[in-house]
Amino acid sequence: MHYSPDFIDAQSRQRRAAQARRDGLLQPGRYAEGTAGALMISEYSSLDSGLSATQAIDMLRREAADAETIYQSYVLDEQRNLLGTVSLRELILAAPDQAIDQLMVHKVICVCTSTLQEEVARLIRKHDLLAVPVLDEAGRLVGIVTCDEALDVVVEEATEDFHKGALIANHIGNLRDATVGLLYRKRVLWLVLLVFGNLFSGAGIAAFEDTIAAHIALVFFLPLLVDSGGNAGAQSATLMVRGLATGDVVMRDWLRMLGKECGVALALGGTMAIAVASLGMLRGGTDIALIVASSMLVIVLIGSLIGMSLPFMLSRIKLDPATASGPLVTSIADAVGVLIYFGIASQVLEI
Repeated sequence: MHYSPDFIDAQSRQRRAAQARRDGLLQPGRYAEGTAGALMISEYSSLDSGLSATQAIDMLRREAADAETIYQSYVLDEQRNLLGTVSLRELILAAPDQAIDQLMVHKVICVCTSTLQEEVARLIRKHDLLAVPVLDEAGRLVGIVTCDEALDVVVEEATEDFHKGALIANHIGNLRDATVGLLYRKRVLWLVLLVFGNLFSGAGIAAFEDTIAAHIALVFFLPLLVDSGGNAGAQSATLMVRGLATGDVVMRDWLRMLGKECGVALALGGTMAIAVASLGMLRGGTDIALIVASSMLVIVLIGSLIGMSLPFMLSRIKLDPATASGPLVTSIADAVGVLIYFGIASQVLEI
């Protein structure tokens, strides 16, 4: 069925404009923050099913001023159910009398109003979309999320993850305009908690006072070893946090990633152990070299596994895995590294 040009009249356009205005008025506060419903816009270009390519272009010409984008148009029925999508390029290249029903793509990637904005941005990035349509509970088209809005979401989420990775509470807005009090409040909580967490490192050192007193050369290698474990753990945590955020890694991949991380960590730890063994030989002889090299291997291995596993554990208990990177992993790896180092030293030196 083809509509006559008279069908595309001012009354039809006014109905669509009124619908878009109503959608825009109902949007603020209607949908939860961080969802597609709160992110979408109502100024999209739509076409009626049954139009020819020429009629569709004529309709777009009349609606172009009010639409956010006309490069992609959505074909709707009388109930505003989404039937398909057609690009402006396809309309221009099509024969004038060819029906848009033959041109449109019927399988459309779309989201519902409750879809999380991170998932919307991921879909747009994955499929290189200019916009993704948003449907309500009844399956009617109520808005679109464009690649511009998706880019804002990506920037916002990346900033939030950076802050959480440094254990800075929430988003602080414009850093240049932030007050001293605000910066203090956002940073103080985790720093104070980590102070008490680092007491475990001090307790570990105190537990091996006799070993340290008998072989003072061990102290020289302590910062080197525990920092290496923390650095390896922070690297692993960063990779896993990013993998979980982008969807490249999911919870069921934990065992697979654990085996892979073991291989990588052993290779890294072995390389670093060889590097410090000669230094241990110079500072304290064969025994110290053995202690430092074996400690480096084990500390890097354990630190990497902690850094890799912690994001999965936080995801499992419904916490943000971004919190697992940086200072938190480093503090845990430091305490474990102290115990490993002096434990191995006590066994080798038989103290």
